Amino acid sequence: MKYYFSKLMVVFSLFLLIGCKKNETQTVVKSDNPKNSIEYASGFSIVKYEGYSVVNVMNPWPNANEKFTYVLTENNTEIPDSLQKYTSIKVPLESVVVTSTTNIPFLEMLEVENKLVGFPHTDYISSEKTRALIDKGSVKNVGQNEKLNIEQLIELSPDLIVTFGVDNNNPMLDNLKKSGLKVLIQGDWMEQSPLGKAEWIKLYGALFGKEDKAKELFDKIVESYNQAKKLVNDKPATSKVLYGSMYEDVWYVAKGNSWVAQFMKDAKANYLWADLKGTGSEGLSFEKVLDKAKTANVWIASGSFKSLDELQKANPHYSQFDAFTNKTIYTFEGKFGATGGTVYYELAPSRPDLVLKDYIKIFHPDLLSSYEFTFASKLN
Repeated sequence: MKYYFSKLMVVFSLFLLIGCKKNETQTVVKSDNPKNSIEYASGFSIVKYEGYSVVNVMNPWPNANEKFTYVLTENNTEIPDSLQKYTSIKVPLESVVVTSTTNIPFLEMLEVENKLVGFPHTDYISSEKTRALIDKGSVKNVGQNEKLNIEQLIELSPDLIVTFGVDNNNPMLDNLKKSGLKVLIQGDWMEQSPLGKAEWIKLYGALFGKEDKAKELFDKIVESYNQAKKLVNDKPATSKVLYGSMYEDVWYVAKGNSWVAQFMKDAKANYLWADLKGTGSEGLSFEKVLDKAKTANVWIASGSFKSLDELQKANPHYSQFDAFTNKTIYTFEGKFGATGGTVYYELAPSRPDLVLKDYIKIFHPDLLSSYEFTFASKLN
């Protein structure tokens, strides 16, 4: 889900973070005790050595035919000759440009949001803390992700630009590098494990010299997530769940190995397309969805609907679902920041424990009676 510009919002919400093949072996560096510090994420690794770390990003985008290796150097440490061909980044960073709203919570959690100097289309940022920096002029609007303002970036001269790509054709990335700017490609949006998404905070910990703090924060999220799962360990999956909504003439349902389906499973719900193999989403006709999900007793609608009337105006046929009649429809996309950014797109990847609690409250309301939704809203 990227989540920053209207076109990319559609792309990432429809395909729900699809998988990527790996075609290259990882860099191997001799060490007495090399250890990858990443436990849940499948898209990157960090191996720390004395004076430097090696970061491999394996799944930058769907069907990628390359991976990226970065060497994070401390105090001008000399690195082995075998690593000289890779991008070298001096850490800790003093300034950074990021291009995804999902990065903002990581910066704030590590208390380095004041190192952010630029972001494309700043209106999409929801966090009040970072919005205050934008309003003060500390964070510049550097264009759009597909067309960053290179002249402005050169003037800002950040230590690093952290960005992403959606396919193998990324002329903007080449232009940034040709301009002498340091660029790191990340693929947090490709992760299918909810905890795997959140573990990308460790990358930012490595970039800002806060590895211990990043681990501490992530471990707390893992603990919170697992505690929420324990609440439903002995609960039957009684809720029969419909997910999604129509986009033009197609209804996209999340496949069974997507992160959306994983939340449903962990929250003990009977997601109707849980047996649909693969990640990402499947495009279906309205008739096929209605045939399978007419009697679903809970509907998690995709889209920023605020009421049942608004939902029905979008498509009058929605009223044929029992969940519509029973008024048991929820959306996770109905809460916005001051300038219109969607809170869920920004914060959910870094706080899967809160997403899971929202789902548990929907499917098993008796278990979290005093818990207030973080993202979800019930359509009235």
